[in-house]
Amino acid sequence: MSVPRPRSRTRSWLSAAAAASTAVLGLAWAGTAQATTADPTTVEPAGAAFEASLAGSAVFITGSVVITCETSSTSPGGGNNLVPDAPDNHNPGGPVSGPINAPEFTNCSTNIIFVRATVDVVDPVWEMTMQHGAPSVGTMVIPAGGIVVTTRGLASCTATVSPNADVPIAGTWTNGDPVSTLDFDTTAPTVVQGGFGCPTNVTEAEFTATYEVTNADTPSDPITVTG
Repeated sequence: MSVPRPRSRTRSWLSAAAAASTAVLGLAWAGTAQATTADPTTVEPAGAAFEASLAGSAVFITGSVVITCETSSTSPGGGNNLVPDAPDNHNPGGPVSGPINAPEFTNCSTNIIFVRATVDVVDPVWEMTMQHGAPSVGTMVIPAGGIVVTTRGLASCTATVSPNADVPIAGTWTNGDPVSTLDFDTTAPTVVQGGFGCPTNVTEAEFTATYEVTNADTPSDPITVTG
């Protein structure tokens, strides 16, 4: 999957990720300066807890195999999914970053008859950065081997996302009121193992998903990314 990057939108989206993916998105945010000049970033409201849920479905495509998950979400807990208190929710020269509770993926199916699928998130905590811009971008860092997709039935396969190293996947952040969105349409390095029917020649998987992000403390007060 080389270095994951947002792809030009050829589908309406993909509610969910991932490569899975936040994201969507529990964030214990902290300002992080970069060596190169970047737009300032502010995540608000300061101190708020937030949660994210799929809007639609999350889709993983590996070769000819399509896996669709209907449920994925992340909620505050363990000190994650929190916007930091001011002034740490602002970075004058780059992104705001922090740990997130990794989204889980359930209620998954495949495009192959008599083949069922499960998506396991190996590491419960990921890293995420938010960068204001045109557009604003949210990037989830999937730990090495952080997502394992297993199919059983006529084709028994195992696909490991980001098998050798941490991999960043970027999505487009759109402010809303009261619901903001994080939209992924990207790829990530993937290794597939298995026998008959398994796309073992594939080296990357496509991931599309859209998460709706809301303020868990005060739902009427949206989570926003500005400069």
